[in-house]
Amino acid sequence: MKKLLSLKNVVVSVAILILIWQILFSVSSYNKALFPSPKMAFDALIEMISNGRLFENIRTSMFRFAVGYSISVVSAVILGLILGRIPKIFQYVNPVLQLLRPISPTAWMPFIVLLFGIGDVPAIVIIFIAAFFPVLLSTVSAVGNIDPVYLKVSKNFGIKQPALTWKVIFPAAFPQIANGIHLAFGTAWIFLVAGEMVGAQSGLGYQIIDARNNIRADILLATILVIGIIGILLDGILRIIEKAVMKSWGGAE
Repeated sequence: MKKLLSLKNVVVSVAILILIWQILFSVSSYNKALFPSPKMAFDALIEMISNGRLFENIRTSMFRFAVGYSISVVSAVILGLILGRIPKIFQYVNPVLQLLRPISPTAWMPFIVLLFGIGDVPAIVIIFIAAFFPVLLSTVSAVGNIDPVYLKVSKNFGIKQPALTWKVIFPAAFPQIANGIHLAFGTAWIFLVAGEMVGAQSGLGYQIIDARNNIRADILLATILVIGIIGILLDGILRIIEKAVMKSWGGAE
């Protein structure tokens, strides 16, 4: 029942958005080439699907996102588990992290392009940077907030490293780590598009720039909608994975 209600809410929300878009198009004095109608954007979407361009760019962007995000999450979680257990070292590392964390990943783009050129690598590096800090800091915090009872019981049963980390610390800290992973997901998806606008000649981000250069606002808006839809779908998949992991550890119904 809840799923049906949720689907109904989505349909109503999208319908309202399209209606507002159509009203703005009808009353606007902008040229159609600059501000297209929903139908024009839909026609552009069909055009991109027909010529195969859309799916090729989606495939390219998804590859970059999967590689950059996966490497970032795995490395950040492992490093976070280590630093979380050694607070004396983390207190020296933390100032550097706090210095680098507020810097927008796109600020590194000119330097990254100079080092790696144009292609997959710059976008992957941008995604890595965007996801790394939220996951790392949430993991360190999660490890530091573990109930000492878990560690005392583990010690009484003679559980030592590396079993202590993977069988006790990581499962206990996972709910908070999952929040960081989820936050990093949204940030990484946003900066994937930004990275492809500058450091790539393919992908959804590049498609937006190409549409702008060719004054195809219909393609531009259609691509933006596709990016949003993919983001929602990936977010839902991530939630399902998180719930499955939590359930396997007895942390969710």
